[in-house]
Amino acid sequence: MEKLLRPEVQAFIRAQTGSDIGTLALAKNPFPDIDWKLILNQIAARNKAEDKLPTWFASENIIWPEKTTVEQTSSEITAAYKARLVSGNHLIDLTGGFGVDDFYFAKKVGSVTHCEINPELSEIAKHNFKTLGIDNISCISGDGLTSLKALDHRFDWIYIDPSRRHDAKGKVFLLGDCEPNVPENLTTYFRYAGKILLKVSPLLDISQGLEALAFVKNIHVVAMKNEVKELLWEIEEHYSGEITVHTVNITKDVESHFSFILGNKPDVRYELPLTYLFEPNAAVMKSGGFEQIAARFSVGKLHRHSHLYTANELVRGFPGRTFRIIETIVYDKISMKKISGQKANVTARNFPEDVASLRKRWKLTDGGDQYYFFTTDAHNKKIVLLCAKI
Repeated sequence: MEKLLRPEVQAFIRAQTGSDIGTLALAKNPFPDIDWKLILNQIAARNKAEDKLPTWFASENIIWPEKTTVEQTSSEITAAYKARLVSGNHLIDLTGGFGVDDFYFAKKVGSVTHCEINPELSEIAKHNFKTLGIDNISCISGDGLTSLKALDHRFDWIYIDPSRRHDAKGKVFLLGDCEPNVPENLTTYFRYAGKILLKVSPLLDISQGLEALAFVKNIHVVAMKNEVKELLWEIEEHYSGEITVHTVNITKDVESHFSFILGNKPDVRYELPLTYLFEPNAAVMKSGGFEQIAARFSVGKLHRHSHLYTANELVRGFPGRTFRIIETIVYDKISMKKISGQKANVTARNFPEDVASLRKRWKLTDGGDQYYFFTTDAHNKKIVLLCAKI
């Protein structure tokens, strides 16, 4: 690590940021006493960090882990969101990693303990915290659960970001396939903290998570630019009340929030297309709150399985995209002649063909200011909504 921190090496790494690593690998190593692969990895990892980790990217003398670690770590935006959920004097992170989450937890909690099983990554995180001027994070190299037992301290929060085991089989994401196995260790965790914040992959089905976990109080579905990045579970010892699902879609300047009580299924009206069309954002879609959003915003649903909504009045604050419906056409060969060969943004919801096949069949090119929604209406008819975005 010391060799990588030499001023001339750091200057080279910063100067080469953005360079193609494959091309750079063929060049001569200007620092023969340092493994060229180590320097190339610093550049490759830094290349991944400019938008995701601007604080680290802008700071001097940062040491970077493997590129894949940077790819898998939380972004600063999602880490800042997580930090809003915790409070108190002491939090322990059992799966510390590169330490982005802990950097933000340290702004809200008196002290943070960062546990990392990989000794090299633990040293990197420790160095970077010091470089960034953070003095209320202590780093422990070792297994998180073992460290928790050894410390034998009562914490306000335990934070866990488990990773899928390499030997886990199948495409279905299960908490039992992760390390650490949180459902299996839940009783042990509660000996040392009353509250647990668990981050899991967005691939996890929420209903499967609920089957595996006890004492769930809140679930947060966090999306960035309409792509779900994280599922966060707040677990509180002995909690037995209602579970609230919070969805947030974070863009550059705006956060779109929608929350509902899990299990409440309000009555929904089904409507044929009216004046406006509403498409929920990815966080709402992942949450499964399809009836709840219809009731909250007093909009009709096009079909039980379409998850598109309609109304005659413009709804302000709807968590997603809003369109004016220009025309509704039946999906058949005669009607489709009208739009065949057009340039449009195509979406297929509850429709037997996917976007790629629809584009190919009807010679639709991507882009422009027209939006075509291929879907099924309340009478089970296949339709196309020709829309303009609002």
